[in-house]
Parts: sequence; structure tokens; C-alpha cells
Amino acid sequence: MVTLDWSRIDTVLLDMDGTLLDLHYDNHFWLEHLPQRYAEVNGISLVEAQTLVMQKTDALRGTLDWYCLRYWSEALKLDVPAIYREIEDRIALRPHTDNFLRSLRQMNKRALLVTNAHPDGLMHKLEVTGIDQWLDEIISSHDLGHAKESVLFWHSLQERQPFDPERTLFVDDNLHVLGAAREYGIANLLCIRQPDSRSPSREISEFPAIHDFDEILGAR
Repeated sequence: MVTLDWSRIDTVLLDMDGTLLDLHYDNHFWLEHLPQRYAEVNGISLVEAQTLVMQKTDALRGTLDWYCLRYWSEALKLDVPAIYREIEDRIALRPHTDNFLRSLRQMNKRALLVTNAHPDGLMHKLEVTGIDQWLDEIISSHDLGHAKESVLFWHSLQERQPFDPERTLFVDDNLHVLGAAREYGIANLLCIRQPDSRSPSREISEFPAIHDFDEILGAR
């Protein structure tokens, strides 16, 4: 059980994919749908395409290019943003996300979306889900020039949207990102155990972890 003292939290920083939204959409896109389109265009098997795409993406994991749809459009010679929209029916909120965001507003907490998502994909997901209505600010790492895995992102975020690290809660599903936030000094960190609803729940020991947001709303 994770217990938060909400009286000591002013700002809530929230990741998007795997935290507010089900990571199944992105996993399916990168592991299945995009390789399928690449295979069709290049006349190779799906397995060959999956191997090639995985090799290219793994080489850049944790960098801004890894998250950049325009970079992958150039690298793969495909209209990646257009292909991204072909499976938009898979975009979905994680359990209790809407209630959690409404509760933050009711508690007068400042809620900021801080995401590595490329602006093209980010805007698409906001159009589909409407979660931006509950957020005070939306910040993409592409606007700051550093991925969240770098402590430089957090320094840049502080300059753009000042916050008190001691009175901030940050929720993410990425352990490397949470590590950078801890290095920067954010006091309250939470990890999501099951970012992809169709994958098993993870055992998380490095950070306090929850399955769903309803686990922390009871501590208001």
C-alpha cells in the first residue's frame, strides 16, 4: 500500500504513455503495426521487418530520436504519423485515470503532463482522449531538447515551469526516467506496475509502485 500525504504535495507531474494511457497502443504500434507496414512497402517478411525496426529503435532507446515520429519517418521512409493514426481505436485511458485527474482538480493540485511523446503523436492522443481538459500545462521533452531520462530535462522543466521538488509528486512507468527525477531531487515518486494492460504486472522494487490511481486517492 502506497500512502501519500497530499497536504505536502502542490504539484503533480504525470507521464502519459503507460501512466495515464494504456501502453498497449504504443507497444502494438512499434512491435506489430509499423513493422507490418514496413514489410508491405519493402516486400519482406513481417519477422524480417520486426527485427530491422527493433534493431534501429533499440540503438536509440532513451534519446529524443527514439521518441521522434519525424525521425522515424525519415529513417524508415514511411509516413509514420499517418500510420500512427491507423490504429487510434486502441488508444485508451488506464483504469481510474479520469477520476484521478478530476480529483487533482478538486484538491487544487497543479497537474502537469510531462511526456517524451513527439508533438504529432501527443496532439493526436489528446484529441482522442480529451485529458488535456484536466491538465494545467503540457510539456513535451522535444520542446525542451532533452529526453526525460536525462537530468537535464528536469533542469529545463524547472526553468520553463518552476516547481518545488520537495512538494512534487511524479508518476511514470519508466524506471530510467524515475531515476533521473530522483537524481534531480523530486521527493515523491511513483511507478506504474502494469503500463500495458495486455502484459503481466511487473515487480517493482526500486520505487513505490501502484497498479491503478485509485490506490492513492484514498489517502486524501
